[in-house]
Amino acid sequence: MRDHFEIRDGDVAGRIGELAVPRAGVTVETPALLPVVNPNIVTVSPARLQSEFGAEILITNSYIIKTNEHLREEALEVGLHEMLDFDGAIMTDSGSFQLAEYGDIDVTTDQILQFQRDIGTDIATPVDIPTPPDVSREQAERELDVTEQALRDAEEADTGDMLVNAPVQGSTYPDLRERAGRIADATDLDVFPVGAVVPLMNSYRYDDMVDAVAAAKRGLGADAPVHLFGAGHPMMFALAVALGCDLFDSAAYALYARDGRYLTAHGTEHLEDLDYFPCSCAVCSAYSPDELRETPSDERERLLAEHNLHVSFAEIRRVKQAIRAGELLELVEERARSHPAMLDGYRALLDHADQLEREDPASKGSFFYLSSESARRPEVVRHHDRLDRLDAEGRILLTEGGKASGDAFDASWRVVPPFGPFPRALSETYPLTAEVPERTDPTAYEMAAEGVARLAESNPDSEFVLAHDGWPETALARVPDDVTVEMLGRVPSDD
Repeated sequence: MRDHFEIRDGDVAGRIGELAVPRAGVTVETPALLPVVNPNIVTVSPARLQSEFGAEILITNSYIIKTNEHLREEALEVGLHEMLDFDGAIMTDSGSFQLAEYGDIDVTTDQILQFQRDIGTDIATPVDIPTPPDVSREQAERELDVTEQALRDAEEADTGDMLVNAPVQGSTYPDLRERAGRIADATDLDVFPVGAVVPLMNSYRYDDMVDAVAAAKRGLGADAPVHLFGAGHPMMFALAVALGCDLFDSAAYALYARDGRYLTAHGTEHLEDLDYFPCSCAVCSAYSPDELRETPSDERERLLAEHNLHVSFAEIRRVKQAIRAGELLELVEERARSHPAMLDGYRALLDHADQLEREDPASKGSFFYLSSESARRPEVVRHHDRLDRLDAEGRILLTEGGKASGDAFDASWRVVPPFGPFPRALSETYPLTAEVPERTDPTAYEMAAEGVARLAESNPDSEFVLAHDGWPETALARVPDDVTVEMLGRVPSDD
């Protein structure tokens, strides 16, 4: 493990961890939300972010501070913590956002890292190039080379006990993201932001965002704390944490408030469209939508920002509890039902089930089958892989119900969609205790049939009889020809 990051608990690829930030003298529990503080426009004071919302860490922009004479002098004189009145951990960006927006900035990695150290930054950032989605491969490779040089420069810089980010770029090319993750992981840098995904999220391309992060994670070690740069909407926290992201920064709480937008864990509402508040935070308990609309604009913006913070931090806590209970994918699935693009993101997450399975705990709480997507979860992949290890000798009954009678069969195994067959002795082990609805969809049966096929392939000298209770034809078509198929009740049974 990296000596500054310790994983305490996990579910899927999500984890509850502790990020030690030595320069601040604090330890941040992850997943963590970093509110973005614009040093020129403070909507909610950093002191209140800490005392009222529980922020342990925030992020601000060192380039903005450096290029503003008043802010620069104040930061150099009193330090960033006193300037912002915040005694938690402070991360600073380097100006890479401005570089992406305006095409040029007047600072190098060496210069900005030195400035960040001088003003008391706890986690600094080099000058990388946030390559946007869908550019040519030549541009993505060229700019990735520049970012990787920035990481080498950062390694050589004298940063003391200040942690340093190692951004992972590569646009929408999975192999470049994986390469970038591998090179970043090989450095002695400390935190690993996956960058330039904001355009994907702004255009609701959550599936492409998932693929980019999954590729970066393949290159990064399991002990690498991962920051998803610009991911500030609570709707997608559970999805990103399930991928293995640990840190999120949110400017959305303030930017959306400025535009009269009200965040929820299911999406975004416009204040003008609300008749009731679906929330019981301090703001929503004190005001009705009509009353909030009637407040002066500055106060309304502040109150909306406070609500947005409340719902964002509440979702982070909800995600942590889901990890602790082993129910993170159930929460991801619930959130996925809030928007078609989020459902695309969840389906893309399950495309990486083999990768997720390597980090997913083998035993946890309950497995709830909630939709056809549940049939593709890592637990199902793991069970099918483990079928190769099981010996099934002789004549085996695979049945949804009933036990073999007499000596008609050498053994009777259970079959439970979506997992498929398993010895009865495993019936009380996770995830075979799954809660599956009576009206199971065809996908669950199809995956169970895949399990039957896997078992038969691994035991070619054995004879299998599948006793099913009206499986759909799409599932039966996946059962190998050498497996005898019978309707339940037509085989010898004690029941």
